[in-house]
Amino acid sequence: MATSSNHRWQFARSGGFDQARIESAADFANLEHLDLKLWAALACPVKGLEFDERTLAMIDADGDGRVRAPEIINAVQWCEDHLRDLAALKSGSDSLPLAQINDQTDSGKAILASARQLLKNVGKADATAITLADVAALSAALAQTNFNGDGVIPADAASDPAVKSVVENVIDCMGGATDRSGKPGLNEATLEAFFTQIAALNDWSVKGDDAALAALGAGTAAAADATKAVRAKINDYFARCSMAAFDARSLGAVNRQQEEYLAIASKDLSLTAQEIAGFPLSQITAGKALSLVDGVNPAWAGAIAAFHSAAVTPILGAGKTSITAADWAAINAKIAAYEAWAGSKPATAVEKLGVPRIREILAGQSKAAITGLIAQDKALEKEFTAIAQVEQLIRYYRDLYRLLNNFVNF
Repeated sequence: MATSSNHRWQFARSGGFDQARIESAADFANLEHLDLKLWAALACPVKGLEFDERTLAMIDADGDGRVRAPEIINAVQWCEDHLRDLAALKSGSDSLPLAQINDQTDSGKAILASARQLLKNVGKADATAITLADVAALSAALAQTNFNGDGVIPADAASDPAVKSVVENVIDCMGGATDRSGKPGLNEATLEAFFTQIAALNDWSVKGDDAALAALGAGTAAAADATKAVRAKINDYFARCSMAAFDARSLGAVNRQQEEYLAIASKDLSLTAQEIAGFPLSQITAGKALSLVDGVNPAWAGAIAAFHSAAVTPILGAGKTSITAADWAAINAKIAAYEAWAGSKPATAVEKLGVPRIREILAGQSKAAITGLIAQDKALEKEFTAIAQVEQLIRYYRDLYRLLNNFVNF
């Protein structure tokens, strides 16, 4: 960049103070050497001005919502690499002559090639200038295609119904990403997360196929669930009986005080009321077995009946209507392996698919197919990046001089 801190600036008196004039290519090129104290402004918001917000957003390199003097200087320097004559910025036109694009730099040469290809794609191969409307037309058309360079694949990108179904599963479970077309889709990170989760859930499920875990066959899960539902309450019951056996003086306390019963007796009672559920499971007596049919706390009668049917009868035999502390320990031991396995179930977003569907997906080739689709989409990334740079140059060509006339002088 041929600049000099000895550049001779021209000034004009306006608004009560001297303001630097930007007229020549040398003025643009030496902007970085103009003392910031001589600038009329040093920052402005990206939004809320009577100025094109998209252009301001492009200049706002750090994305903080404000355009500052160093960012404007950088924009001018970027233009010097891509325009033959910086003074052309004074045109203020959104029609950029191809002859103004600097083909003496690698990046400028790439933008010129992209601009010519873009014009060809919109049916204007012989045009000598390119406009924002040309860029917008091609961008809109490409954005609506299934492959548009953003690395996001919508379900419609898959021609194979089986692969499309998996893409839909991924988006449904993982939330996906938004494609440039506005459609929901998935990217590489989402795909990897999905397959990691279904693999983990399948590994856990496979362990559950071990016959040793199904101590009660198909009824093991029901027995474990029914036992879990009453575990805390039965543990409490046998602990209270042990306390009564240890010291008979504790009997009244472990059965709860009469005053506590009187406190709720004056209310309209409900068998599911929290006050009733908090009382002991059954009358406490030292060494007493727990009856599953008589004298059960009414709030727990349903849960105990389910436990009796699903766990006690299969494990201890039909006709068993009460259990001792030893019986209770035996029941817990019988389902311990199953409960440990069930408790190790990974937390995933894919569980709603069900194990059969998960295994179907893992057995297929959908991951490789979707990975190929993502690669196909990413192959267009450079094309879209080039279009973005063409748009940036046109916008700077149209807007940058006007912006400078508000920052450097009014």
